[in-house]
Amino acid sequence: MGERGRPRGFDRDAVLRQAMLAFWSKGYEGTSMTDLTSAMGIASPSIYACFGSKEQLFRESVRLYDSIAGIPARRALQDAAEARAAVHGMLSTSADFYADPATPPGCMVVMAARTAIGPDVQVYLADLRRGIQDAIAARLRRAVSEGDLPGTATVEAMAAFYTTIQQGMSIQAHDGATRTDLDAIVGAAMSAWDPLAGIG
Repeated sequence: MGERGRPRGFDRDAVLRQAMLAFWSKGYEGTSMTDLTSAMGIASPSIYACFGSKEQLFRESVRLYDSIAGIPARRALQDAAEARAAVHGMLSTSADFYADPATPPGCMVVMAARTAIGPDVQVYLADLRRGIQDAIAARLRRAVSEGDLPGTATVEAMAAFYTTIQQGMSIQAHDGATRTDLDAIVGAAMSAWDPLAGIG
């Protein structure tokens, strides 16, 4: 049987992207339903019918953001042959997204933490933020097992440090830092590699 009822008169993927940009720009609480209807070009009943609630729309927006910005950063972390290049690539890829003039500045997942959100969504976002630190730590442990890093490398501290750098770059970008500014931060962060890794 065919789908019952009148078909949607809009492209779900396209309106979801517009919602993502609205949330990315203003945060969860800062984005009103009026903002969403204006950005998405559809009425609030259509938003609720398609996405269920503002919170569900936000969660879908975050998943879309992760596919656009998060996955490339994690891929850069995984694909490089050496751990130093992997972390450098992850930070540089993140900087590309944070300072892209075509999108709101900074990381949607990091910047969302600045607004009041219900506890379930806070936990969801915190899990996503911890995920990159876990990914860095796993990549560094792999480097130790492959002999790319010495066994004395402070893997957990390194992962926490470079996660903090990545998230801090998001805030810097939101406050107006340029791509050149972020490059300087990446360079300074990578200069700490050898001491943290116990090399030299």
